[in-house]
Amino acid sequence: KEGKNCKLLNLYNINNLIMKLAILTLLTASAAAFAPSKVAQTSTAVNAFEDELGVQPPLGFYDPLGLLTDVDQERFDRLRYVEVKHGRVAQLAFLGNIINRAGVHLPGDIDYSGTSFDSIPSGWAAIDAVPAAGRAQILLLIAFLELSVMKDVTGAGEFPGDFRNGALDYGWDTFDDETKLQKRAIELNNGRAAMFGILGLMMHEQLGGSLPIVGQM
Repeated sequence: KEGKNCKLLNLYNINNLIMKLAILTLLTASAAAFAPSKVAQTSTAVNAFEDELGVQPPLGFYDPLGLLTDVDQERFDRLRYVEVKHGRVAQLAFLGNIINRAGVHLPGDIDYSGTSFDSIPSGWAAIDAVPAAGRAQILLLIAFLELSVMKDVTGAGEFPGDFRNGALDYGWDTFDDETKLQKRAIELNNGRAAMFGILGLMMHEQLGGSLPIVGQM
């Protein structure tokens, strides 16, 4: 019995170490977005981005991986485009995760065989629970959005991530420049937080246990 307890304790310690290493890796990889600037920059190209949107107090600019070393504005805009898009996806993922775990589901059935939406579990388990045809439809929808909708189709975007394409505006053109920058900064920070949030939920689901608001993992 003591041997079994020792094995369980060792397994717990290993899982705990893995979780800490994963968190450390995430923090390091995202340091360019969150950490304060304390290192003197030697590249003129890097210095050119110190006043970009997202470099704001109390965090500042920091690029320990050198992603912005000797890059031009086009490369920076590409990285910002990817960051904004991932942030938007992460916000939807995090919100959808906690809503489903709160017991909120679509009404009706997901297929003709009578599989109800509320019978689909949350998190990783949903992947196997959704019928194969449903997974295929999800992938096709993602491909359609990626190739035809969630991009600057017209080439008239004001900034990386501007996907209005002359169709959706929601009063954006009525805002002054200061308000536009503020709203873009809010979206950027919320997206960064959501990327940490959904990754944290995915990790905790594997570790088990319960989280405040989210509930049982």
